[in-house]
Amino acid sequence: MHENMKLLNIGCGKSFHLEWSNIDLVAATPSIRVHDIRKSLPYANSYFNACYSSHVIEHLMSHEAHQLVSETFRVLKSNGIFRVVVPNLELIAQKYLQALTQVTSGDLQAEPDYDWMMLELYDQTVRTFNSGEMGQYLGNCNIKNKEFVLSRIGSAAEDYWHNQEISKQKSLWDKIRSKSPIWLLQKARIILTKACVRLIAGEEVKLTFDEVLFRNTGEIHRWMYDRFSLKRMLEQVGFVNVSIFLSDTSQIPDFNKYNLDVVEDRVKHPDSLFMEGTKP
Repeated sequence: MHENMKLLNIGCGKSFHLEWSNIDLVAATPSIRVHDIRKSLPYANSYFNACYSSHVIEHLMSHEAHQLVSETFRVLKSNGIFRVVVPNLELIAQKYLQALTQVTSGDLQAEPDYDWMMLELYDQTVRTFNSGEMGQYLGNCNIKNKEFVLSRIGSAAEDYWHNQEISKQKSLWDKIRSKSPIWLLQKARIILTKACVRLIAGEEVKLTFDEVLFRNTGEIHRWMYDRFSLKRMLEQVGFVNVSIFLSDTSQIPDFNKYNLDVVEDRVKHPDSLFMEGTKP
């Protein structure tokens, strides 16, 4: 039975497995199907045995997230499993309050942890430029609480540092050559449009235009979830037996072999809430 299972990874980004059907707005490789997941999923009713989505729905408006979860329910077979992973708002709040208590009681060594937790709470919601203040924090070569940051966001920090090192080694021409013709065309169109906006409406309007463009890239968080709100949404759609799981436990058979949440015994997103529900 396991060999014939149909599996869907929704909004996969760069975290995917070739035994799954992988779908996203932008394809990291040709094996990923390009589709706007805010619209109906391009699959038949009751088609998949399991669906998975990690750090996706928080980038959608709450009604868009509800629509996506409804679509996931539709494409799952009876007894199909939906595993959804999101930043854990409850844990973020707890860590913030813990750091706040420490710094206000005079423990100045906890100040970097406090600063980081403030970024986790707000930066990805309010940022107006790529990577935001969180990226600037990670880009500091003298991070005082590197282990704390790794314990919070795991591979996301490691990937950022790795990509920064690669970027330093590449010339501008190498960076341009690595982009697809479609990406280059879109970039040229945006640059031309910005120039026209500045010329016609002035610098202030151009800055507003920049922010609007950025907020539609999909990078920012538009909503956050805790164990109550996420469970409620899954149950409202129709899922039953909704429960919290660990990063390395799942009802999906042989889930760990796909290296979606854990790679080489390291959790990709330690700051996460892992939840699964079953379609009756």
